[in-house]
This record gives sequence, structure tokens and C-alpha cells, in this order.
Amino acid sequence: MKKRMIQKLLCSVAVLGMLLGVTGCGATGHSEDLMQDIKPQKEAVVDVSADAVSMTDFAVRLFQQSLEEGENTLVSPLSVISALGMTANGANGQTLAQMEQTFGISLASLNQYLSSYREALPEKEDKYKLSMANAIWFKDVDSLTVEKAFLQTNADYYGAEVRKAPFDESTVTEINTWVSDHTDGMIPDILNRMPEDAQMCLVNALAFDAEWQETYYEHQVRDGVFTKEDGTTQDSKLMYSEENAYLEDDNAVGFMKYYADKKYAFAALLPEEGISVSEYADSMTGEKLNYILTNVSDRPVNAAIPKFTSEYSIEMSDVLEAMGMTDAFDAERADFSAMGHSENGNLYISQVIHKTFIGVDELGTKAGAATLVMMAEGCAFMEQEPIEIYLDRPFVYMIVDCKENVPVFIGVVREIEG
Repeated sequence: MKKRMIQKLLCSVAVLGMLLGVTGCGATGHSEDLMQDIKPQKEAVVDVSADAVSMTDFAVRLFQQSLEEGENTLVSPLSVISALGMTANGANGQTLAQMEQTFGISLASLNQYLSSYREALPEKEDKYKLSMANAIWFKDVDSLTVEKAFLQTNADYYGAEVRKAPFDESTVTEINTWVSDHTDGMIPDILNRMPEDAQMCLVNALAFDAEWQETYYEHQVRDGVFTKEDGTTQDSKLMYSEENAYLEDDNAVGFMKYYADKKYAFAALLPEEGISVSEYADSMTGEKLNYILTNVSDRPVNAAIPKFTSEYSIEMSDVLEAMGMTDAFDAERADFSAMGHSENGNLYISQVIHKTFIGVDELGTKAGAATLVMMAEGCAFMEQEPIEIYLDRPFVYMIVDCKENVPVFIGVVREIEG
């Protein structure tokens, strides 16, 4: 099964790794920090707001391909595309063309967008934060040569740490500790073991933690019932409030509930009766979602959100191949010559590991994500009647960056956990 539920936290880890078909011998011990040689060079800040639409489109397509019937799903498109963007800086030819087609944006534009986005992240506040970090580990063997320009580009645009390591159990521990530290413990580990043919790991980790703009009082949290798609019911705790940010399209209604300072929001879309969340997700497009998020109506909504936690883990090779990235996973056709080369075989992507966690309660939301790519050888208030939207049956939800109107996380709840 390519997806499985994980711990009750909202974390997302994306790991991209390249492996070679022939195993090389490595040293043992701790990694060597190479950042003394790779210094980020500041780029001029440019307006990248137009690229937010492309990011939303990628988010929707990734979400659609990741859905599995009957399961809660949660992905962080921002984490995944950050890890893949670093990897794409080592790609050439058809491999790069397919990756850009999958992203829906040129690599040059993606690098600039993610650099500007990372630079604009809010300084740590008492009531909200979104933090993001990137790192690259490569194997300390004479048979592997890593291009300095590849490392420099990822330092410039992604602020990536760079380490040379033995790729033994000590490296597994080091990567897992790094991921845990940069997801505030929500993703405690990303790797169980280091494959013998692993040559490089490119990792993104992010952590979200925010209080509601208006937290819930005790009397607003009441016992309720959540009805699953098969008609069975679950006891749940529903948090009731009146919101003033109404969302709708032809097949769903929803609302936003803002976090502190309204920089981020929890957005929910409840499909019409008779339309499953899978059917609704299939009908989504980046253009439609961007329109929904940029056309919020100032209309009162009597809202109810269930308290829930969700953990999710997926190996995304099949997902990304279905989105058009085929050559990158083929040991013969992959072209990562701008990344480096191994004397033992061609570099290609062997795994893309993604983990997420979310917890929603009276005070706010905590969420985490990590992605690892492994390379191997081989508005004004209007007087209206409130609309009632209770999330007491399966729904789509997002954590949205309100400035960019881009989903940082997107998922579905089919049953209540936690």
C-alpha cells in the first residue's frame, strides 16, 4: 500500500534521494558540514505573485493524485515542491523538461518564487509561525562527484545546508534528528534505514503553529456526530462559531476561519449532499480553487469544525510519475548530470517520502510536513441571514496563506481521529 497513516501529529516530510546501481564503500562517523565552502548569495527580490496561481494548480494536482479511497489524506504541496525544486536544479534535458511540466512552472521561476516566499516568512510570533528549512546530504565516497554549481544554486535559492556523510546508521539518526528539530517534533523520523545504493538525500521540513484569531470558549465545544460516507457515525467534539468569510462553488459551500493577524486561515469546503469528497476533489482545478480563495464573501456563517488530528505518510514515486515525471525515476533515462555523477552507475530518484501531521482544537492548529528525495545509483459586513455549514460529514480542508492565496496544506477528512 503506497500510503499509510502515521502518528497523530500534523507533519509533512518530503525526502528526495538519488541512488546508484552499484554500492560504494563509505567512511563511518559524523557528517561534514560543507557550508563553509557554499555561501548563499543574495538575489534581488522580484514580484512573483503571478506564480502563486501555478503553485495552487500544482497543489490541486498533487492532492488529487495522492487521494486514496476511504482514507484521510493530507499533503503539503509547499514541502513537496521545495524538495523537488532542489532536485530539479541537478536535472538536464528531458528529465528537467518533465519536472518543469509537472511543476507547471519553469525551474528559474520556481527557484525565484520559493526563495522570495522563504524570505517573506513571518518572524516568529507568539501566536503564529510558519518555518521552513532545506538540507542536502551526500555520500562521502570517492566514486561520487557532486557539482559545486548545483550546491551553490540550492544554497542561493533554498538556503540549503550541505553535508557530506558516511550514509550509515549515524547519518539516518542525523537526518531524523534534523527533521524532528525543524518540524517541532511533529515528524520524529523520516528514514528507517539507509539503502546501500543511496548517494544523496535532499530534504525539506516545515512547521506551522497558530492560534485562532478568536479562540473557542468552553460553551462553544459540544458533543456531536460525524457521519462517514458509508453512513456509519462517530461521536465527535464540534467547535461552533460564527464566521464572516463564506466560500462556494457549483458543488460545495465552505468558510474560512482565520488565525491570529489573518495571515493564515483554515479553509473548509463541504461538498453538496450526494457528492463524495473524491468526486468533488476530482472536479477541482487550480484555477477554480484560486478563484474560490480570492473571492471570499463577507457573509455570516454559523460554522462547526470537528476537533481532530491526522497523520499521513506516502511514498510519492507513483504519484509523481502519474503527473508526468517519469524519466527521473528511471535508472537508465534519468539525466541528473548537473547534480553530479557516480562511477558506479547513473543517478536517479529512488524514493520521494512525504509525511504530514495536523492537530485542530479550541486554541488553534499545529501542522508539520517533511519531504525527502533520495537519489540512488542505477471585507465589510453585510446584513444577511447566516448560512449554516457544519463539518459533520466528509470535507476538504486547507491551511491557506492569505497573502498568496496558496494552500500550504490540503487534505480531506473522511473520519475523525484523535
